[in-house]
Amino acid sequence: MGLEPLARAEYTLAQGRADAIFNRLVIEYERPGVLKPKPDAATRHAVQQVKDYLSGIAQRERHAKERLAGVAFDGRYLIFVRHMGERWVEEPPVEANPHSLKRFLTWLAGLASGIALTSENLNRDFSIEQLRTQTILRGLYQALEKALAEEGLVRQLFEQWRIFFSEAIDYSETFGGRKLEPLKKWVRKAGLHIQTPEEAERFFFVLHTYFALLAKLLAWLALSRHMGVRLGAPVFSALAAADGETLQKRLGEMESGGIFRQYGILNLLEGDFFAWYLHAWSSEVERALRALIERLDEYDPTTLSLFPEETRDLFKKLYHYLLPREIRHNLGEYYTPDWLAWRLLVQLDNTFFAGTPSPNDEKLRQKLLSTRFLDPACGSGTFPVLVIGRMLELGRLLMVPERDLLEAILKNVVGFDLNPLAVLTARVNYLLAISDLLQYRQGDITIPIYLADSVRTPAEGQDLFSQGIFVFPTAVGDFQVPAVLVTAPKRFDRFCEILESSIRSEVDPQAFLERTRRELDLNPSEWDDNARKLAEELYNKLLDLHRRGLNGLWARLLKNNFAPLTVGRFDYIVGNPPWINWEHLPDEYRESIKHLWLRYRIAGSYTGGRPRLGAVKVDISALMTYIVVDNLLKNGGKLGFVGRVRNYV
Repeated sequence: MGLEPLARAEYTLAQGRADAIFNRLVIEYERPGVLKPKPDAATRHAVQQVKDYLSGIAQRERHAKERLAGVAFDGRYLIFVRHMGERWVEEPPVEANPHSLKRFLTWLAGLASGIALTSENLNRDFSIEQLRTQTILRGLYQALEKALAEEGLVRQLFEQWRIFFSEAIDYSETFGGRKLEPLKKWVRKAGLHIQTPEEAERFFFVLHTYFALLAKLLAWLALSRHMGVRLGAPVFSALAAADGETLQKRLGEMESGGIFRQYGILNLLEGDFFAWYLHAWSSEVERALRALIERLDEYDPTTLSLFPEETRDLFKKLYHYLLPREIRHNLGEYYTPDWLAWRLLVQLDNTFFAGTPSPNDEKLRQKLLSTRFLDPACGSGTFPVLVIGRMLELGRLLMVPERDLLEAILKNVVGFDLNPLAVLTARVNYLLAISDLLQYRQGDITIPIYLADSVRTPAEGQDLFSQGIFVFPTAVGDFQVPAVLVTAPKRFDRFCEILESSIRSEVDPQAFLERTRRELDLNPSEWDDNARKLAEELYNKLLDLHRRGLNGLWARLLKNNFAPLTVGRFDYIVGNPPWINWEHLPDEYRESIKHLWLRYRIAGSYTGGRPRLGAVKVDISALMTYIVVDNLLKNGGKLGFVGRVRNYV
């Protein structure tokens, strides 16, 4: 970084590397007392000078305006200036105090940073056109092919991923016939050749693994900026230089969530489907991961604070770069533009989402801390992250203590999705959105984004033999859960924690049952012989999987799957339900929700064959509306969905 005095003595131009967070920073000096807290003519002139300097630099040196910034400073007040969207944005004058000066120094440090954490830079380094990416995808695909030829954990994880993903997509139909051709052509960019829908499915599992790995490593990098001094920031260069055994071990610690639990984040990673590569380790996988980590070591997470609006779109844009539009649409993947999501939020509650409140608005302050939001099909987290951004803004304006604000966000901003990759991405985006508040947490936190189906929720059996039982089907068999553990608020979450820790410690089944009774405060009528028997069978099944090396993530999946029954009700339900034609839904899933069409008597719904309406976008969004209003919306609450008008008339 260099400080270069130009022709005028009143300002300094600081320069950074071309792909740094800021390429140029103009510092405009004014005489003491020139800048005023309520901008007058002199203050406006100083700000205009900054904009003129920046515009001149952008034109003369052909820099993107988004990579330029300016600060006007008179020794008492600072005014920060940046280009956002299509215009220059100047912030209100702030007094020079430790907080504002720290921010000024952070902007200045942005010039000396490594590579800015932006989607454009990530695309340059990690798109499918890059040799690095092609090498990783080939190595992972070959490792997967070999692992699937044998019985073991990798096959079980792949099958469980298929169960969740096939609830939205039937690969044999989505990539059958002519639809396979554009995918085959695109996959050849990675040096791979696919001929069948089954091979397409395996390739997408590999692609999701690669994308998930990038997201996890970037989350690790981001957390290190906030807590790394105390808890060991990742030095990716050292990690890439480690021997194979150490590299595999450290990545295993990350994948199991252990590293994030050190930071107090309990569920960012839960030993998910995409950690399978650790169990199919090869020299090719090892070399590819080293190259990935070496490049990530050059990135600087300071971008997260300097450009929060770019961070919000980071993974969405990267995924779009990785996967062409035509293929995403074949998969039924339509992402909501931020402008449309924001418009819907403003329509839902103009008071909350629009305007600048008075710092003394106690009514809005209470609303900020108590209002609950749910996106029942959250995708990569567009709606939750926008809500969090507004809550952070209101928190600053209303001077809400950071500790209280963090607690309110984690309690009240919730999302569900049944796509494992979307859930991971949404959790990382959620984490990045609250990253500046993490230092104020009072204990461990759980990110309230759940791998769960908002339409096909767990239901208690109705016949003589299934009453009092909830069933969760998985790739390793059905898990039966006694209803007494599900129906009381927060009880099931705690039960899953007891279940997981007991399995990890391999405690005696009777000790597990006694701990469950004691910690959940179950009375004898609740904890009867049948409930105890079901809980013991569930524990023994999971313990057996654990001892066979197949435990994976089943207890955590159980907790996620039941979230729609345990999270409570919400003031606002908002989102964009899935865009998938009815005929593209797998037969098993279509049959399993037959009774829901009949229950709600939806026009054009299931009549024993296919629905009369052609697009499931119409039917599924309408069905989701009925279900979430019934089960999750408070009396007097509001629902806002992006959808077609004819769905709701």
